[in-house]
Amino acid sequence: MSSKVLSAAVIGLDAEIVEVEADTTSGQLGTFAVVGLPDAAVSESRERVRTAINNSDFPFPRRKVVINLAPADLRKYGPSYDLPIAVSILLLKGLIISKLDFKKAMFAGELALNGSLRPIRGILPIAIKASEEGMKYLFVPKENAREAKLVKNIEVIPVENIKQLISHLDDKEKIEAAKTSEFDFRNQKIQFDMAHIRGQEHVKRAMEISAAGAHNMMMSGPPGSGKTLIARTMPSILPNLKLKEALEITKIYSVSGELNSSESLVTSRPFRSPHHTASGAALVGGGAWPRPGEISLAHRGVLFLDEFGEFPRSILENLRQPLEDGIIHISRAAGNLSFPAKFILVAAMNPCPCGYLGDKKKNCICSQTQIMNYKKKISGPIIDRIDIHIEVPRVKFEKLSEVARGEKSTGIKIRTEKAREIQKQRFKNTEILTNSEMSSEAVKQFCQIDSSSKQLLKNAVEQMHLSARAYFRVLKLARTIADLTEEEQIKTAHIAEALQYRPKDT
Repeated sequence: MSSKVLSAAVIGLDAEIVEVEADTTSGQLGTFAVVGLPDAAVSESRERVRTAINNSDFPFPRRKVVINLAPADLRKYGPSYDLPIAVSILLLKGLIISKLDFKKAMFAGELALNGSLRPIRGILPIAIKASEEGMKYLFVPKENAREAKLVKNIEVIPVENIKQLISHLDDKEKIEAAKTSEFDFRNQKIQFDMAHIRGQEHVKRAMEISAAGAHNMMMSGPPGSGKTLIARTMPSILPNLKLKEALEITKIYSVSGELNSSESLVTSRPFRSPHHTASGAALVGGGAWPRPGEISLAHRGVLFLDEFGEFPRSILENLRQPLEDGIIHISRAAGNLSFPAKFILVAAMNPCPCGYLGDKKKNCICSQTQIMNYKKKISGPIIDRIDIHIEVPRVKFEKLSEVARGEKSTGIKIRTEKAREIQKQRFKNTEILTNSEMSSEAVKQFCQIDSSSKQLLKNAVEQMHLSARAYFRVLKLARTIADLTEEEQIKTAHIAEALQYRPKDT
């Protein structure tokens, strides 16, 4: 008679129930087969499971063992099926005498050869699926227990090894269930503070607007003007994460294997800064079995692309859809997956290859052809999707030598949080979180302007040749500027400031 236990397959950022069935059949003695579209890691579990069971002082069946992972048309990846396979075999042999209702329990974990359990990726989506399916118990490696316990309405059992698990199931020595942890999103460590930046007050203002409404931003200036330092201060002025946002981010990091072993929940906004040599798959996600890329790892945080003009144009073009929709769709032979990608893009670049075009202190040595080719790397559609374009000039000596420090990030953060709270109330009946996420229809509803502002916008559209997308982005930016001053109505001054952040050569 066969045995069956439940596990789960992680597909993208979600999980699907997998039934792990075990049976013995006639055939070559001692053989072990795994069927149900397993990948190499799952197929190799045969040797890990066999050795782990033997080294845990339990006999392995002498007859041929067949493990079926159902549904058979769902491809299975990774070593997380080791534990459920081992449990199904021990159940089959009658080595587990338990009153546990195995229809209400789920198992996931990788086995070491000595029978101990190793942590796995994607435990949070598995725990969420177990909760949705009405499971009562989730058995996971001890290192994964805190992460799994983020889902409160399920009992998470942290397992160290097979022997301990069998003692628990046989009611000989119970394992204490993992406890729910409390998290504080308020006390965040600030590594780069706005007070460290000398001068550049207009850039700090642009950063504040960007943080308040989650608007994309591009900085252009000569080397050493402070673009990178300014970008790295962005997380210090962003509002604290909400639990819902933190869970979204944690799911992404869990599936990617990027979750720090010392933490079970991401409590601070991500700041990702990939090098300009990164591949397209590294940036947007991909692989034989698609995994999230840098744009998804930056979800609800900041994606900083330094040396923006050095990224290959083909790779930058991959940003078009996520910048517009906040989601990335990846199609591969293994399947079609979607990952969230609602991030603030902060780009920094030099105005030309040598970096000194327009600099008052140092002459540019680039030819017109070199400058044109450099700027051609960034297409019009990408430029159009960036709300704030700001020049970062060389800092004068007087500013560098000032004793007085600028405003601290904590003061700016208070203003951005107030602006975000206004947006939260405005969009409480929608799925929108920030002004930058508004659709054109939402802009028409929430961004009403008076006749003088309308005339100013009309003149700007004609003289600056603004596209329809740029027109709506100006309105969204003006809405954020108004929120920072706690104005209910968008005024002409807000429109005028928003227009100043459009690229000068359009």
